Amino acid sequence: MKLRSYKINLDRIGITASTLCAIHCAALPFLITVLPMWGMGFLANEAVEITMIAVSLIIGVWSLSAAYRKQHRRIMPILVLILGFACIAFGHFSGIEVLEPILIPLGGFTIAIAHYINLRMLKSCPIDYQH
Repeated sequence: MKLRSYKINLDRIGITASTLCAIHCAALPFLITVLPMWGMGFLANEAVEITMIAVSLIIGVWSLSAAYRKQHRRIMPILVLILGFACIAFGHFSGIEVLEPILIPLGGFTIAIAHYINLRMLKSCPIDYQH
């Protein structure tokens, strides 16, 4: 029987943060006209978007690199995380306006998938495998 210590689960936080980021980026073009009426115009601010991306990046790198080094030693979650951030970076910084509302939410969901893959791999690791 495996006994696990459930402290702060960075993968679950990462899934939540990445999904919220993706939803924010996907819905923003549709909601941009009504946000000020609801007193939520700050959500359309680029600083909020960059902050959400940075938080997702920090949580992703921290969680997946720790799991790779100390437990499952599989590169797949890290590659999926890199793919997600590549989508976000290209969508945000390419200057191609039509790609931004497609690539950024896709990148956010891809990052959430990386955390999910990592979480599944961690659950399949024996508890005594930790170094």
